[in-house]
Amino acid sequence: MEHTVTERGAGRAILAAFSIALMIKLFIFDFVITEGQSMLPAIQPGTVLMVDRRYYGLRFPWSERYLFFWAMPKKGDVVIFYTPMGDIAVKRCAGITADDKFIALGDNSLQSYDSRSYGPIPIHNIIGKVLGN
Repeated sequence: MEHTVTERGAGRAILAAFSIALMIKLFIFDFVITEGQSMLPAIQPGTVLMVDRRYYGLRFPWSERYLFFWAMPKKGDVVIFYTPMGDIAVKRCAGITADDKFIALGDNSLQSYDSRSYGPIPIHNIIGKVLGN
């Protein structure tokens, strides 16, 4: 007896694979491509970065706050976060302030628009930690 995959079975498999990949992207890992020169020489423009979305806590992508928060960024962590203007930025954590905010600085201070310009960033603006840097 020969086993065959039906069109319905193949469609379900594709839908399941897509759903799993989407859940991983939204809640666990994501990839971003860098622009600009604010993180030179550590991160070149056009570099693909892997981001751990659950490193500091668990949040829904559409939420403005973490549902659970289990770790604070440490000095030197490279993080992806929402700026006060709503843009997504890649910067290095230079320290935590007393009011649950962090200082975000680019490695290339002459080319970086960062906390020196817009002030401390709420911890809840962090999307995740860049892995491998």
